[in-house]
Amino acid sequence: MLQFLKDYYWEILIAFNYIISISVVITILLKNINPTKTLSYIIVLVFFPFFGLVVYYFFGQEYRKNKIFGKKHILNKNVVKSINKELELTNRDIKKIDKYLDDKVKLVKLLYSSDAEPLTLKNDVKILKNGEEKFQKLIKDLRAAKHHIHMEYYIIKDDAIGTEVLNILCEKSNEGIEVKLIYDAVGSKISSKMKKKLTNSGVEHYPFMPVLFSRFTGKMNYRNHRKITIIDGKTAYVGGINIADEYLNDHQTKRFWRDTHICIKGEGVKSLQIHFLATWDFVCDKKLTVYKTFFPEVETNQNVAIQIAASGPDTDWANIMEVIFTAITTAEDYIYITTPYFVPNDQIITALQVASKSGVDVRLIIPDKSDSWVVKHASNSYLEELLKAGVKVYKYQKGFIHAKTMVIDDIFSTVGTSNMDYRSFNINFEVNAFIYDVKQSEILKSHFMEDINESKEVSYKAYLNRSKFDKLKESYCRLWSPLI
Repeated sequence: MLQFLKDYYWEILIAFNYIISISVVITILLKNINPTKTLSYIIVLVFFPFFGLVVYYFFGQEYRKNKIFGKKHILNKNVVKSINKELELTNRDIKKIDKYLDDKVKLVKLLYSSDAEPLTLKNDVKILKNGEEKFQKLIKDLRAAKHHIHMEYYIIKDDAIGTEVLNILCEKSNEGIEVKLIYDAVGSKISSKMKKKLTNSGVEHYPFMPVLFSRFTGKMNYRNHRKITIIDGKTAYVGGINIADEYLNDHQTKRFWRDTHICIKGEGVKSLQIHFLATWDFVCDKKLTVYKTFFPEVETNQNVAIQIAASGPDTDWANIMEVIFTAITTAEDYIYITTPYFVPNDQIITALQVASKSGVDVRLIIPDKSDSWVVKHASNSYLEELLKAGVKVYKYQKGFIHAKTMVIDDIFSTVGTSNMDYRSFNINFEVNAFIYDVKQSEILKSHFMEDINESKEVSYKAYLNRSKFDKLKESYCRLWSPLI
């Protein structure tokens, strides 16, 4: 028997691999998920023995249905229930909103029916362009904190800017202020020395879903891609800018990173606070007490309507994608989208095509130079479908554009963490602020036009004449697009 195993060990391993692979294929087929994704997994499992099983183990399991996350527990707490009740609009408010938003009220109703996300009306909003504006204001607000600081980030590094922020957290904790920090275990790089300093200073900090060998798992599924800061329950930050030096522009090396973040004061902060506490309850090994003091009343000078949308394996619906899809399909004048990673699903592609062919001015800005070779070529593979339908596509030239924004019809806009790709729509934890306001839309529209001036429009004729080698790279990367 031992001799037989020695003589045929490779054949036995291959047979064992395909026995498991067949059972996995049957499992995938029974899930009735997206056909493209299904086919991608089947191809990997059949043509790449052993490697295919590893890919499916890390990327193919669906946690949304398994309900392993603790959001529902938080939502059932009395304090959170009362806050959500307070944020619900009266019939009088709803009538005013209906008249003001016209067709865009569909977006409000969609998000509320999907995830009970209320529309908040009393908000001050400041749009922050690039890391310089964000960090200057964030650091000032962190130093002024009086009661608590709650932070949740995909990337935090203890480089120059990261160390400055983390040191402030330690100082505020030493002053007796409650500081809670969640950092993604894959995206963040915090040294053991800094973690020890945080602990000794009384900062409560937890990694989100730790994994072994995080250096080699940059695309591991179910990452916390959110970037949220809440200060005293009165001020909140959300957007695309993580905490690391690369998000600051270096004029000496001429490296340029274009990004967008927003600062909110008002009722919208309460919604972000609830999402933070839900995540904290999941990562923390202690029982969480939700205090009313986390949700103070805030005086505001503006009345900007904001709805916070979060999506991930803890939500029953792909909330952010659904609102973006509906916003595109209900657009009347223009749709301006900026995204660093454009690997859309069929619904978004079709919505953009139909909008453009029906006379809507549809424009898309993506990076010319990407930080991902696979995503760059996968993105390029989708451009023909858009260009043929009349969508104007621009590639940003000045540096890397990381902003995740969309503005439609001078009334609706969004700033958040979600990219225009499958991973953001279906796999990772994301959060976006949906803004219903003319002034904020005008600001984002002006930023978009400034970025157009730093971009090169993609010619449909030139695109069709690209080399066969480029087409081959695009087709290869697109094959992997449901998995990246």
